[in-house]
Amino acid sequence: MRHPLIFLAMTAIASTAAAADPALTIYRNDGDALFDSGNAPIADGHSVVHEQRTLQLNGGRQTLVVGGLPAMLDTEAVAVDLGGAGRVLAQRVLSSGDGGALAAHRGERVRISAGDGRVVAEGVLVALDGGNLGVRGDDGQIRYVRDYASLTFPDSSGLPGSTLQVAVDGKPGNATASLTYPTSGLGWRAAYSALLLDDGCKLRLDALASIANRSGRDFPNARLKLIAGAPNFAKGGGPRMDYMAKTMAAAAPASLPEQSSLGDYRAYAIDGNLDLPDASVTQVPLYSTRELACERRWLFENGSAWFPPKPLLVPEASADGGGPVSSQLRFAAPENLPSGNLRVLTRDKDGRNELLGENRIGDVPKGRDVNVALGIAFDLSATRERTAFSVDKGAREMNEGFRIVLTNAGDTARTVTVREHPNRWRAWTLASSSQKPDVQTPDTLEFRVAVPAGGKANLDYAVSYRWTPAED
Repeated sequence: MRHPLIFLAMTAIASTAAAADPALTIYRNDGDALFDSGNAPIADGHSVVHEQRTLQLNGGRQTLVVGGLPAMLDTEAVAVDLGGAGRVLAQRVLSSGDGGALAAHRGERVRISAGDGRVVAEGVLVALDGGNLGVRGDDGQIRYVRDYASLTFPDSSGLPGSTLQVAVDGKPGNATASLTYPTSGLGWRAAYSALLLDDGCKLRLDALASIANRSGRDFPNARLKLIAGAPNFAKGGGPRMDYMAKTMAAAAPASLPEQSSLGDYRAYAIDGNLDLPDASVTQVPLYSTRELACERRWLFENGSAWFPPKPLLVPEASADGGGPVSSQLRFAAPENLPSGNLRVLTRDKDGRNELLGENRIGDVPKGRDVNVALGIAFDLSATRERTAFSVDKGAREMNEGFRIVLTNAGDTARTVTVREHPNRWRAWTLASSSQKPDVQTPDTLEFRVAVPAGGKANLDYAVSYRWTPAED
């Protein structure tokens, strides 16, 4: 009895092209590797591909060859369903690896020609040995060919990448095989653009889905489903090859994606079919354009929310200083916003839209605040000076005061949020302040200070710390 794993002892027959449009379930990927300008397949991103191939069965046992699969295919997770036409005895994935693009064509029928056009060998490509090609002829004999000018694979899809060999036992005739496999090299993320419309802070939000394909294969006329969330993946690397970048020519969807739940995640079904050429990034609308109320903020923050294991009595723990004032934007998410990049623009006096800043945002549920740090404000600065410090160890009491000076060199008045973290000890009270804090928590003080155009504003405050004998 012949062992089903000995593929090349059987007759190898290549599959025809895909019999139906592929369906891709593409998972979100927040990394930059997929979206850069490179054109080589990479082991990043995750997608599950569902497609059908028409296979010719001779009847009995044979080896079928399915070519044109992604270079970044997960070789251990390929599922082949022949329906009632036969059963799968074994399967093998051949990737290009060190053999280059030719290695992906092993198991396919090849025609080898010399420089004068003569066919010097024809059969199934079974081996690559340096410059030699091993070809099994129709008589069953293997010939090694070194001197040749061109190769033709008449039954191949013509796409580089991986090849699937399937040993089957089936009925004669054409069979529709359903293939399901995960592959890296595919991923998507959201791309947001927020244009500020007026000084009262109103913005126009555009939301797109950026879909990257660097899997080593084109996916023409594909049905797409995008998954937002962060499932765990156990994946390794894959072969890397050089490809020419392709330009994208895809019709826009007729309507916006249909959003639904998928277990713990969100799914966006793209309307219609799209081409995903290899080495390309395709963008489709994720939501309709919205005009939203927003809030501009300018923040000067000192320290962080932290407490020492014991009261911090040394004066040097809180030094004088200052620093930049960061520019920020806040608005409420009108929909569930998957993580991605947000670019904030403003209209200049010449009528052109210019960049204020961009940043990465995480997943934001509908109705929650989106907080974006845009950059450092050029016209705003802050200094911080300690105005008082005393320690009474017997009374277990410590007092400290500060003055923050905010400077606005611009021609527009600003309100700057000053965020302080009293962290010499966890038990403290606000002893005094030149204005009432807007936020006070166990580890934070926040003051909103109005700073006039071309002027300065001062904020003074003092805190008092106390502790018990057990906390000395």
